[in-house]
Amino acid sequence: MPTAAHHFNRAAAISLIALLFLCLAWELWWAPLRPGGSWLALKALPLLAPLFGVLRGQRYTHQWLPLLALAYLTEGVVRAMTDHGLSVWLAFAEILLSLFLFGSAVLYVRAAGKVSRHHTAKTD
Repeated sequence: MPTAAHHFNRAAAISLIALLFLCLAWELWWAPLRPGGSWLALKALPLLAPLFGVLRGQRYTHQWLPLLALAYLTEGVVRAMTDHGLSVWLAFAEILLSLFLFGSAVLYVRAAGKVSRHHTAKTD
């Protein structure tokens, strides 16, 4: 794996795992909707779907991952505008992590695509 693509893949993996833990901690301990935790913690489940593909550096997973990141971006924006207290700060963290995830996944696909095109051109 080339250097740039490797760094973008690592950035996507770190931001995906951080977003997963943020969603769980937010709804279970830090600022749940109801004391003792809420069922909204299940919002972290869709983040498990791309986890192994990102950890393995699969390009296809990185291609559809930005669509999932947009859902978390949207939730962060809505909660930043409507919640109060600690939830607002957690929403801003969710916004930053989802933007970082979006960007790193797109840049990984771009870097990995250049390498595969370059490799294909050399073999022809």
